[in-house]
Amino acid sequence: MEKRLRMQIDFIIEIDKLKRIVRQSYLTDSIRKENDAEHSWHLAMLAIILQEYSNSKVDILKVIKMVLIHDLVEIDAGDTYAYDLKGNEDKWERESKAAERIFGILPKDQKEEMYDTWLEFEQGITMEAKFAAAIDRIEPILLNYLSKGKAWKEHGVKEFQVMERNKVVQEASIELWDFIKGIIEESVSNGYLSV
Repeated sequence: MEKRLRMQIDFIIEIDKLKRIVRQSYLTDSIRKENDAEHSWHLAMLAIILQEYSNSKVDILKVIKMVLIHDLVEIDAGDTYAYDLKGNEDKWERESKAAERIFGILPKDQKEEMYDTWLEFEQGITMEAKFAAAIDRIEPILLNYLSKGKAWKEHGVKEFQVMERNKVVQEASIELWDFIKGIIEESVSNGYLSV
């Protein structure tokens, strides 16, 4: 087998491990927590369906690439819960190291493209990165709402934490931010999220 193809196949095999990384959000039926592969697929679908609500036009293929790539580093670094202050202290270091190793399996040109796409998402400067980040924030809120706040309750998450963490959504979409604020307020009213 040609070396380039072998490297690409090795990468494809390696990223299958994403299916084993369990997140904190429960599926809508609350039976189990979602894994990173399910999360990434769901984000790609949200991006396609909700792109019309972006504050400005985005390159949707680039957004989809970002949401499919951004959590691959969690194969090595693990999923750091959004509200885990201690875990977030060294998150960048762990994920940067993971990005180098995992994307390094690929041929150089593809490694650079993947790494650059991951880094663009992490830096959150471009409109595509902001929209991808907004989608990444919306999905867990929806899952928490639909699972009656199961993960929020398990971790003692408060309304102000959810509002603070997710206010960046408005940089990508005012309409989606308004929708999310409504979900958060309704979650408090329903007892899914404490004040």
